[in-house]
Amino acid sequence: MADTTRLEELLQSFVSDNQLAKDIKTEAREVVLEAKDEALKVREEADKKLETATKQEETLTILISRYESTLTELSQTRQDFIDKVSKVSPETVSDLKKELSIALEKELASEAAIKIRDNEEQIRLESDKKARDILITAMQRVGTENVGEYTINTIDLPEEEMKGRIIGKDGRNIKSFEDASGVSVDIGEPGEPTVTVSSFDPVKREIARIAMERLVADGRIQPTRITEELEKAQGEVDQIVKEAGEDFLFRAKVARMPEEITMLLGRLKFRSSYGQNMIDHTLEVIKIGVAIATEVGADVEVVRQACLLHDMGKAVTAETDKGHAVVGAEIARRYGIDEEIVQAFEHHHEDKFPTAEAVIMYLADAISGSRPGARKEDYEGYVKRIKELETIANSFSGVDKSFAISAGKEVRVIVNPALITDAEMVKLAHDISKKIHDQITNFPAPIKVTVVRELIASAVAKPH
Repeated sequence: MADTTRLEELLQSFVSDNQLAKDIKTEAREVVLEAKDEALKVREEADKKLETATKQEETLTILISRYESTLTELSQTRQDFIDKVSKVSPETVSDLKKELSIALEKELASEAAIKIRDNEEQIRLESDKKARDILITAMQRVGTENVGEYTINTIDLPEEEMKGRIIGKDGRNIKSFEDASGVSVDIGEPGEPTVTVSSFDPVKREIARIAMERLVADGRIQPTRITEELEKAQGEVDQIVKEAGEDFLFRAKVARMPEEITMLLGRLKFRSSYGQNMIDHTLEVIKIGVAIATEVGADVEVVRQACLLHDMGKAVTAETDKGHAVVGAEIARRYGIDEEIVQAFEHHHEDKFPTAEAVIMYLADAISGSRPGARKEDYEGYVKRIKELETIANSFSGVDKSFAISAGKEVRVIVNPALITDAEMVKLAHDISKKIHDQITNFPAPIKVTVVRELIASAVAKPH
């Protein structure tokens, strides 16, 4: 019984081991199949990479061949060029250099003109709107009338024989009057019962006018009376000047200034420039300057006082050869005006702007002088400016002729089309406008430069 049980156990174990062997064989067969599939894939990828590498090698071989061929051609071309150049004479080389230089210069001029045009357009687009808003706002707040600009005063005489009394025996009276007053006295033509007093100093001229009118009204004209009347008139005008200066400060909203400066500012009551009374002009500049300073956040009080003092030197320029801005700055420093204020107006006719307030002061003065209707210009000054504009335009190479038109607000420039290209026209217009800006001061309005290049071809049809 025991043997039978043992035999069954062994038989059962054999069956189990046999099944295990079969399972192992099955798994081994699957592993082998997977390994064969993986090997096949690896081989296929290797074949593809080999094919790609072969194609790349072929392509590289072709490129190398082309490069070597091109290099050979370049070497041959270089040698041919060297051979040709060696046969060229020095004169021909020099001509070639000149032609190359001219061509390069024209190309650079063209590029410069394009850059100038692009830069100007960009700057205009970025700044015009803001600047226009600020300036229009400032200009809307002001507006003064013109006054005539004179250097003479005419006094009517009650009768023709009064001329003799004014002249006096051997010209004694008229000479005494001119020496004491510092003005020139001119007697009217026969039949014109008038006498004129003239001087570039408006205060002296006003004193002389008052004294002459009183002497004519009194009828007693002799050296002692002339001296007395001139002294009385001097006192009255001094009082007028003082009151005018104090009123000027009040209207400018400036609380206090040294008395000497107040008197100088009062003298501007009798001074005009380009048809603008100097006090009215200065008040206008102050309003514009304060408006701009407020908009851009600058020091309003520095701008206000700089605008107030910017033309102060004109009150004494008849006594010196220096410019009014320099004279005004010297006077301001002498009486202790803050340096920041002095610097803001000292160079307003020299385009030197050490501070933002100096720029604003310059702009306010320019706006006041250039706005439509602000100024009148005397005939001689107008003719001189027209000639200067045309002379500047004609000084450039390639310009045939030029014309100042629109009352000097535009310069029309006619160029030689053989010497100036279309691209060079832009640069030429820019250069002419810059030279006008640098050489002509105090022109009352912007000046437009227009360059015209015209090429005309014509032919004649002859009859048969």
